[in-house]
Amino acid sequence: MSRFGNLELGGESEDQSQSQQKPLVKDETYYLAGAQTAFENGDFEQALRFYSKVLEFNPQNATAWTAQVRMLIELEEFREARLWADKALERFPQSAELLAAKAVALARSGDLQGALAFSDSSIEERGDTPYVWLARGDVLLARKEARADYCFEKAQMLAPRDWLVAWLAARIRFYYEQFALALKLLAGRGMERGPFSLMAGAGRMPAGAGTDRAGEIVLRPGPAVGPELSGGRPGAHPGFPHRHERASPRMVAAGS
Repeated sequence: MSRFGNLELGGESEDQSQSQQKPLVKDETYYLAGAQTAFENGDFEQALRFYSKVLEFNPQNATAWTAQVRMLIELEEFREARLWADKALERFPQSAELLAAKAVALARSGDLQGALAFSDSSIEERGDTPYVWLARGDVLLARKEARADYCFEKAQMLAPRDWLVAWLAARIRFYYEQFALALKLLAGRGMERGPFSLMAGAGRMPAGAGTDRAGEIVLRPGPAVGPELSGGRPGAHPGFPHRHERASPRMVAAGS
C-alpha cells in the first residue's frame, strides 16, 4: 500500500498500532522504577521487594543494594540493615551513600562510635549528596549533638526543590521524637495539609508539640502504586508509617 493509502486510513492504522503495543517488560528498569515509586509513597515493604527483584536482574546495581539497606532502616529492622550493609560493602566498599546507610544502622542500634566513623568515611568519599548529609544528621541526633541542624540544612541546600529530601529530614526528626521540628520541616514545604494532614494516635506525641490533640503523629502513606505509574512523581504523597508496625522483609541474596 502506498503512503497515500496510509493517509486515507490514518485513523484505522493508529487503532491498529495501539492494539499491537508491545507487552510490558518486567526487567531491571521496571522494578527499579517501581521501587522508587513505592518508596516515595511510604510503602517501604513493597520498595524492599522491588529492590530485591532489581538485584535478581543485576547483582551489580549499587543503587539497589544501598536502597535495600535504607528500606530496612525505615522499617526499623536495624540488625538486618547492618548485615546487608556489610554484604553490600563487600561489593562497593567506596560507595558514599552505602557507607552513610551503614552509619545510620549503627547509630540506631546504639553503636555511636562506629556510626560516626562510617559517616566520616562517607563524607571522605566525596559523598556530597543529600542522603549522605541526612544520614550525618541522623548519626549526630543519635549522639545528641547540636550540629545535626547544619546537616539537614546542607541536605536541603543540595536539593532545594526536592520535597523528598524535606520529607526524609522530617522522618528523621520524628524518629528522635523531635515532633515540632518535624512539623516545621513539613510546613516549610507546604506539606502539613492536604495529603500530609496530621492525625492523632495513641500516646506518642505530647500535647502542645505541634498539633491540637495529644497522640502519635501519623502521616498516612498514599495507596500502593505499582511500577506502571513510575513515569513521574506519584500522585499520592508519602507519609510516616505507624511506629508500632513491624515488617518481616524477605530479601534475595542476589548473586550470592
